[in-house]
Amino acid sequence: MEYDPIKRKLGVWFNSKPFLRKLFYKLLDVLLLRTWHIKKEIKLWGKLSPGEKTILDAGSGFGQYSYYLSSNNKDWNITGIDVKEEQTRDCNAFFSRINRTGVHFETADLTVFRRENAFDLIISVDVMEHILEDRAVFSNFHHSLKEKGVLLISTPSDLGGSDAHDHEEGSFIGEHVRNGYSVADISEKLSGAGFKDISVRYTYGKPGSLSWRLSMKYPILMLNASKIFIVFLPFYYLLVFPFCLILNFLDVSMVQKTGTGLIVKAVK
Repeated sequence: MEYDPIKRKLGVWFNSKPFLRKLFYKLLDVLLLRTWHIKKEIKLWGKLSPGEKTILDAGSGFGQYSYYLSSNNKDWNITGIDVKEEQTRDCNAFFSRINRTGVHFETADLTVFRRENAFDLIISVDVMEHILEDRAVFSNFHHSLKEKGVLLISTPSDLGGSDAHDHEEGSFIGEHVRNGYSVADISEKLSGAGFKDISVRYTYGKPGSLSWRLSMKYPILMLNASKIFIVFLPFYYLLVFPFCLILNFLDVSMVQKTGTGLIVKAVK
């Protein structure tokens, strides 16, 4: 299933007005469990790293994480990188309209983008599963971080990530080049790139996986079957939304012994 076309169509409508764009970000914050986990890690990092900081949003997409970062601390200078020029152009226009002068976006390929010793924090949220040359990206991340800088990654695991449950099964998301990482695989690749103090924890355990199916997978399948289902989506979410909130809270609050997602932290 191709996920990007649906995201683009939603983006066009929500981009028509700044308040709609902000509403779109809020909806993503609530619906996407990975956002709950990433925001938790960013808050923890921010408490331990006060003052002015430079941050790279690697694979910035719609810019929702750059928006959150710039809302969290006015002393943070954020650079968003995305391979799609229309995305970076759109994000620059939006952030200029809302006067977020500490944020800018550039079009670049993460397999070649490198800025020596430039960033205190790099976040990469659900990006690495789209990039085949992951070792090159991890090396570029290491070079681009300052000494003691932190890399924060969210990506599917190999335990059902991308909704693929064995090595022969294809990804539910058609744009993914791998179904997910094992803890050993991503740890070895980051270590090979020069990172230390690597920690990996599971996300999307039983509560999170159920929430994802209810809030994302089933609605996307319905929309792919027929666009008429968009009429019924508000009623669908009225029914499942409270349940998904509880499931997301449980996933973030509990230690997941296994899961279909990973949160990875590494230090230069």
